Amino acid sequence: MSQPTNSNGQYVRRVTLPSGRQIEVVYFEPLAAEAPAPAAGPAPQPPVDLSVCPECDRDLVYPVDWEEASPTHWEVELRCPNCEWNEIGTYDQATVDRFDEHLDVGTDALVKDLRRLVQANMEAEADRFGAALEAGAILPEDF
Repeated sequence: MSQPTNSNGQYVRRVTLPSGRQIEVVYFEPLAAEAPAPAAGPAPQPPVDLSVCPECDRDLVYPVDWEEASPTHWEVELRCPNCEWNEIGTYDQATVDRFDEHLDVGTDALVKDLRRLVQANMEAEADRFGAALEAGAILPEDF
């Protein structure tokens, strides 16, 4: 998430590292979305949604690799697990920020599902263990 910090074009982006630790990165260049628009020219393009596959139209695309292409653009390798489409493209900071926020929502949903699954598995295992104890199927020499 980018937040302008002053009129000089600085902005702060909060980044979550693989370890879960969050850091703030300060950029000293204006966002591409904040750049002045040309006085006359073609109509603006609708925002690109990197999470939607252009081949199968599924909302499953994820980044395989990425690196900074310039101070305001990222080169991102994208992959769709549904149809195996992949592409490497260069995208502006605002597009990548929207994609990152979408990925964060998906990650949160996966973590919630994982926690529910772990809880259900632990409960089932405890029930099986209790039933085995009651049935006398577990003996001291089993330990």
